[in-house]
Amino acid sequence: MPRFAANLSMLFTEVDFLERFDAAAAAGFSGVEYLFPYDFPAEVIKARLETNQLEQVLFNLPAGDWAKGERGIACHPDRVEEFRAGVDQAIAYAKVLGNTQINCLAGIRPQGYDCATIEQTFVDNLTFAAEQLQAAGIKLVMEMINTRDIPGFYLNTTVQALAIRDKVASANLFLQYDIYHMQIMEGDLARTVEANLAVINHVQLADNPGRNEPGTGEINYRFLFEHLDRIGYQGWIGCEYKPATTTAAGLGWMKAHNTI
Repeated sequence: MPRFAANLSMLFTEVDFLERFDAAAAAGFSGVEYLFPYDFPAEVIKARLETNQLEQVLFNLPAGDWAKGERGIACHPDRVEEFRAGVDQAIAYAKVLGNTQINCLAGIRPQGYDCATIEQTFVDNLTFAAEQLQAAGIKLVMEMINTRDIPGFYLNTTVQALAIRDKVASANLFLQYDIYHMQIMEGDLARTVEANLAVINHVQLADNPGRNEPGTGEINYRFLFEHLDRIGYQGWIGCEYKPATTTAAGLGWMKAHNTI
């Protein structure tokens, strides 16, 4: 079965963030991901990883003011310098944490700019980030997000992401394929992942509707897990879902699929 990483921004929220590393290890996870590490010194997080023998799998580039509703700044023409400073900050954290891939959130389409300018800004920022991360030995992924949960999000289909990747033309730019988001936006999950396996470096999961744990909605996760094994997916799967009750109560799906 695939390797599963606990998303500590979504799971184990019954305890404070730093305590979630302990909880994830106790639950049987060997890897963790989360939205951002930047509220804590990298050395503090590193100590939690080492104490619990956890691999740091993924986090995002700085994405603007999250509390105020910003969901990335990579497509914002007036935020380029801020974006580039965020790349430097993310690399500094990744080097301490041993993190080898970082996700870029495109952001919500900004007002007052034409489509061509927004796209070119996104392409230019991805080109810069891919080059800087490659020099540091880190892979860059970009995530497509559904426009129901985040209205106006700029990058929202696999076809669009592939077209952007072609324009960036970097061997260090990959896709992060979130099964939940892509079920909403396009469906045809198994064939899409198989067709684009070479450029998908990270997968995330949640069921639909509700964004809860596998087995609570319409997605046939038993089939998808077997399919990912069959086609040779080697990356992690981030468990980025909202537990329907508590995290511990919702982990039965992992035992049912013999993953822990």
